[in-house]
Amino acid sequence: MHYETSVPAKINLWLEVIGKRSDGYHELSSLMLPIGVYDHMELEIGRGGGISLECDAAGIPTDGQNLAWRAAASWLDAAGIERGVHIRLHKNIPSGAGLGGGSADAAAVLLAMNRVFDGSLSVDRLEELAVKLGADVPFFLHQRPALATGIGEKLQWVGGLPRYPLVLVKPPITVSTGWVYKSLKLTRDRSHIKLARILTDPWRLNDAIRNDLEAVTLTEYPIVAEIKNWLLEQDAVAALMSGSGPAVFGIFRDTGQAEGVESLARQKWEQCWVARTEALSPDV
Repeated sequence: MHYETSVPAKINLWLEVIGKRSDGYHELSSLMLPIGVYDHMELEIGRGGGISLECDAAGIPTDGQNLAWRAAASWLDAAGIERGVHIRLHKNIPSGAGLGGGSADAAAVLLAMNRVFDGSLSVDRLEELAVKLGADVPFFLHQRPALATGIGEKLQWVGGLPRYPLVLVKPPITVSTGWVYKSLKLTRDRSHIKLARILTDPWRLNDAIRNDLEAVTLTEYPIVAEIKNWLLEQDAVAALMSGSGPAVFGIFRDTGQAEGVESLARQKWEQCWVARTEALSPDV
């Protein structure tokens, strides 16, 4: 059996770190938006056993270190099915960028396996498997704007947001998410950004766009701050690092403006990964 699917990346329109739990995880409040940058995946399901994975991007693990590989193993175990699975992963979402590529791939495998086998597992069961793979993975099962709380697994669907035109720039560095959280000095004990504020005026972003993790990443990697400031100089409505970085996104008023900035970014930041896209905001 052959199955193909695509899965989008995400940005964090805001990310507040509220506290550290006894299990080592951090409590968050984050507005997560899917964006139009996609990984593409092909699955071949055979009669034999075993899982294999190939990827067209250098440096991506193709064994049990890969979340997509682990998602396939997790699904087969939960469903009690013994089949061979071969995954071909075509990467467009840069890895280690703060755009959720690994989590997106894991969710795509869970969804694909469930569709191939006619919905063997319930949505609730898929979500249980997803959160064990990673806190962001449940978001990618649904691929719609959401306010994420808890460790990121508690999702409140959000409608009515614009399809913000975006320019993304990722410098050629890798940032360890674990290192960022370990280095973060907690400064709050509750969320200060209210969802109602942005729903009332979704273009008034100054009071609603912030990322507590920037305090760590920007200090260690000044190029991230340089990119953010440059996007603001190009008249971005707002600019922010996504997740633990180092990718930075700028939000623009219209597609034409974003196209012009994308062209400039490819010249200015020629060593960086650059993309122009938009936030995906289907009705909830």
